[in-house]
Amino acid sequence: MASVRFLGVRLDARNATAISTFWAELLGWKLQPREDGAILVMPDSSTSFPLAVHSADTLKSGQNRIHFDLTTNSAQHMRRLISRARHLGAGRIDVGQSPDETHTVLADPEGNEFCVIAPGNAFLADTGAVGAINCDGTQALGYFWSKALQWPLVWDQDQETAIQSPTGGSKLTWSGPPLMRRNGRDRLRFELCTDAPLAVAIAQLVSLGAQFLDKPAIDEAALRDPDSNEFHLTATDPARRLSRRGGSSSRYRDREQVRLSRPLDELIDEVNADTEL
Repeated sequence: MASVRFLGVRLDARNATAISTFWAELLGWKLQPREDGAILVMPDSSTSFPLAVHSADTLKSGQNRIHFDLTTNSAQHMRRLISRARHLGAGRIDVGQSPDETHTVLADPEGNEFCVIAPGNAFLADTGAVGAINCDGTQALGYFWSKALQWPLVWDQDQETAIQSPTGGSKLTWSGPPLMRRNGRDRLRFELCTDAPLAVAIAQLVSLGAQFLDKPAIDEAALRDPDSNEFHLTATDPARRLSRRGGSSSRYRDREQVRLSRPLDELIDEVNADTEL
């Protein structure tokens, strides 16, 4: 079975520099440029995942289907975090939360929602600064991502699901129905990578219920999960993988081009055959 790894979240922003700086200063993380032009907000520990901020011209339309739940360890820490967020340009927003909620809902300078969670939340204990990547989605979607990433379910109740890496860290959660209305392309999207041939990893995800969006490049593809949320899959270190089998980088690229031009059902058959081996 092809290994598919969760990289983090991609965020589209009209001002990528300003938004990446906001999140880096809020979380105390570092900024790092990426070859594809994204600005990475890199966590200071292995318990959290990077945020890849990309420049995009489209305006935010409606509530995001993914947001971050930020953890706090004391009432004072919660007040400080909210104060720092406001100082950096965040604003309080109303997404329908009740007055007796213990968390605070804010939005970054471009309106991307996030929650500051009160201390003592047992579900998010020991998860890191970003306790959860909180997603709108069905129970079936939680099952899909559990299989795709090979992460166990850590919550499955009342059609709400959550998964977590076996090594710990931020949880991925889905809130169950009713689902939010989709308003154009989602600004926050999952990023995944694979050390397997990209075409084989694509076929594996499709066999689990994902949908293929476009003909992929050699090293990246766009797909949709069973709830129609777009996500990105990239190939990692193809030269290293090829060295196990011999041959050159150009041979790898030529073979991948052949794979990607083949019908998807043939690739799925190849995945099944590889699994049997």
